[in-house]
Amino acid sequence: MLTKLSGAILGLLDGMLGNAAKIDPVKIQREFSLILAPGEVVEHAYQLVRDYFVFTDKRFVLVDKQGITGSKTEYHSIPYKSITHFSIETAGTFDLDAELKIWISGTAAPIQKQFNKKLSIYEVQSVLASYVLR
Repeated sequence: MLTKLSGAILGLLDGMLGNAAKIDPVKIQREFSLILAPGEVVEHAYQLVRDYFVFTDKRFVLVDKQGITGSKTEYHSIPYKSITHFSIETAGTFDLDAELKIWISGTAAPIQKQFNKKLSIYEVQSVLASYVLR
């Protein structure tokens, strides 16, 4: 029990510091049941403080939890075909965070997400590439 609590506290601290954390796709599948298309499957999910970004077999979903309590939620559905390009910037010796940038057609500024060394930026890039390059 203490180990589980310690893990939860560390996860919360990572989130508060702006670091992304991997989430169990089965948990997100249940949570997203009302917004998923019939047969759509959540395959990968990551969390930043309260916000998520989710890779399904059909689209990329950005989840923006709003307000003090986070009870108001905005879901941004981005078809993989709308992603024009993406990049990763790996962590350096003094820079502990890696960064993923994703450009969407029709927008000038990329979506940017930070990752700490606990989560492989290469894994996320590989997942994204597998959908975008179909």
